[in-house]
Amino acid sequence: MSRKCEICGKGQTSGNNVSHSMRHTRRKWNANIQSIKVVDANGTVTKANVCTRCMRSGLVERAN
Repeated sequence: MSRKCEICGKGQTSGNNVSHSMRHTRRKWNANIQSIKVVDANGTVTKANVCTRCMRSGLVERAN
């Protein structure tokens, strides 16, 4: 499963862990991507990888 939202394109970002002694090591933040069933414009039901922000804001219509 790819870690990218099919609606908004949000994916993982990278940065640094910074310890108390100011050592920097690379790390990443993964987006909260869920695989859900979505109803598209034609009325067909498909599975899509969608971030929880898009689900909460109503950008996708979930299938029951």
